Amino acid sequence: MLAERRHQLILRALRSGGPAAVTDLSEQLGVSPATIRRDLVKLEEDGLLTRVHGGAVVEEGDQPFADVAEVHVAEKDAIAERAAAMVADGQTVLLDIGTTAYRLARHLHGRRLTVITSNLVVYEELADDEGIELVLLGGMVRREYRSLVGFLTEDNLRQLHADWLFLGTSGVRPGGQVMDTTVVEVPVKRAMINVSDKVVLLADAAKFPGTGMAKVCGPEHLDMVVTNAPVDPATRSSLEEAGVEVVMAGAGKVRT
Repeated sequence: MLAERRHQLILRALRSGGPAAVTDLSEQLGVSPATIRRDLVKLEEDGLLTRVHGGAVVEEGDQPFADVAEVHVAEKDAIAERAAAMVADGQTVLLDIGTTAYRLARHLHGRRLTVITSNLVVYEELADDEGIELVLLGGMVRREYRSLVGFLTEDNLRQLHADWLFLGTSGVRPGGQVMDTTVVEVPVKRAMINVSDKVVLLADAAKFPGTGMAKVCGPEHLDMVVTNAPVDPATRSSLEEAGVEVVMAGAGKVRT
């Protein structure tokens, strides 16, 4: 594998899951730990990451949709399939930005639904499905992450209502707070929560605790969390206190 390709894969791994150990990266990429250490030195010299004991981290930030879409695909798809099964025909579904919401949209084909979204990839996925009434929110385009944001998006949402909101996240803190790495997305997410009867957080194992400096909401605003792995005890306790239901992808529901 060429060094340039390894560097791309290392950065994607760090951006998707936070800190990564040299040993983990070595196994993922099929190269020696010494090669990974040399790669990390070069990437740090280029200002793309910071080396820490045993591995490296990258600064939080807005990552291109195409990069994020390539990580944890199987986990996201299992979560999406489980979430899609909750929705009944005739209902209105609000889909947040993000790659898991996109994968959920792929499981809605052939259904009789109304889908509202600010996610341009969801729009593209469902645009030709004549059984779905598709509502694309207005707003300013974030090209890298394929979403719509701003006061126009928020104003549009205030005129609508959804039976279900499937919410994405960058991370979930032990206190149950839902976080995001991009401040401009937070008002839109909050507006989505305000117009939805049921709020379902889609969060794979890497999102506990994940990343994010901007708080979207607390656990009291959630009805369910759909995940693919057991939630850590501290977060589980916070969700339990707020009455949030945890749904395991590929399994039955577990009430916290």
